[in-house]
Amino acid sequence: MPLRMFRKPPGAPPRARLLPRLLPRLLTVVAVVLGTALAGPLPAARASVGLTEVSDFGSNPGALTMYVYRPASLPAHPPVVVALHGCTQSAQVYADNSGLPQLADRDGFLLVFAQTTTANNPSQCFNWFQTTDNRRGQGEALSIRQMAGQAVSAYGADPRRVYVTGLSAGGAMTAVMLATYPDVFAAGAVVAGLPYDCTRDNSPYTCMNPGVDLSPDAWAQRVRDADPSYTGPWPRAAVWYGDQDTTVVPRNATELRDQWTALHGLAQTPTRTTNIGPDATRQDQYLAPDGTVAVEVDRVPGIGHGTPVDPGTGTQQCGSTGAPYFPASICSSYWIARFFGLDTSDPGGGGGSGGTGGGSGAACWTASNYAQVQAGRATTSGGSTYAKGSQQNMGLYNTFVTHTLKESPTGFYTIADNGCP
Repeated sequence: MPLRMFRKPPGAPPRARLLPRLLPRLLTVVAVVLGTALAGPLPAARASVGLTEVSDFGSNPGALTMYVYRPASLPAHPPVVVALHGCTQSAQVYADNSGLPQLADRDGFLLVFAQTTTANNPSQCFNWFQTTDNRRGQGEALSIRQMAGQAVSAYGADPRRVYVTGLSAGGAMTAVMLATYPDVFAAGAVVAGLPYDCTRDNSPYTCMNPGVDLSPDAWAQRVRDADPSYTGPWPRAAVWYGDQDTTVVPRNATELRDQWTALHGLAQTPTRTTNIGPDATRQDQYLAPDGTVAVEVDRVPGIGHGTPVDPGTGTQQCGSTGAPYFPASICSSYWIARFFGLDTSDPGGGGGSGGTGGGSGAACWTASNYAQVQAGRATTSGGSTYAKGSQQNMGLYNTFVTHTLKESPTGFYTIADNGCP
């Protein structure tokens, strides 16, 4: 629907008198437009991924449907990833095309797919822009939180390793979940989404395109306001976007970065930048003082709106282009799982990168502390990690703290976060 339909005609009453009467209709129109822009007419869903509906997971005030994908082989106390589809899509469409189930099979995590309905929204969008659904303790946000709780209680999942990701309206809802339930979600990945609570004083249309520019502190305060009593650590956040997106414009990725770096007390200049994937996606990482990748921004070149996928059987490939808005590019789900610390296929998993020649007889390895220990480049004692040889303290032994180690001479490792060699 063209934006010119919302221009004020000559002789119309003042905008202030019209807005209260038009706002409910405007929000409905926005939902329809967002759905059309996001997915267009969909082909029939290919039921290639077996999902199990869970009918009783709580009071469900948001009237959502819960589906679970449980890999045939699942470790005790597995991690959980909650996935949120885009407008006019479904849990089945997102499961069939995002590549998440094949990664769950390989890496051993439980998947929860939330699904909304046309009764909630004419275009089956998650209502990220409505206060009845984007606040803690109510509506769709509470329903999704209850799904995460059900996954932990019914499947024995690890409550410390619960994550969330989603596309467009689902991406915006991912930001809602990180803001409203920072005590539940350890990290999230927003794909073509928006910063939390942009619609507090802006229309959804304005937030989507051209976007809203606030200071990092102002954005961060909107998250703090979502749960004023919360004093714990903030979730880690990854932001994915196509640099040709005209539906939810790239400015939103910048504002999301500002929101979450400010929450973590970090500057808006990346600690390190690299290119990943077959299309040279630019990955900016913002590291906390302990080496954790607190915020990550991934700019995918040459694509518009959607969840990027890279169909194939390679380690870093996944997904299908069998539905609209799954553009062939990079397997974003692989890198998102890696950001969450779930990837078991790469010794540099957990947000790091593999070993590279360093010249002058040195080799460099960037990986999580867990991966460094598993690869024999570090040891662990008393919950901390130490570089082999130099015995430098690398911080906590987990999948989130990341360091670069330089090996020179062979078998002797030193921390080289500022450059290697």
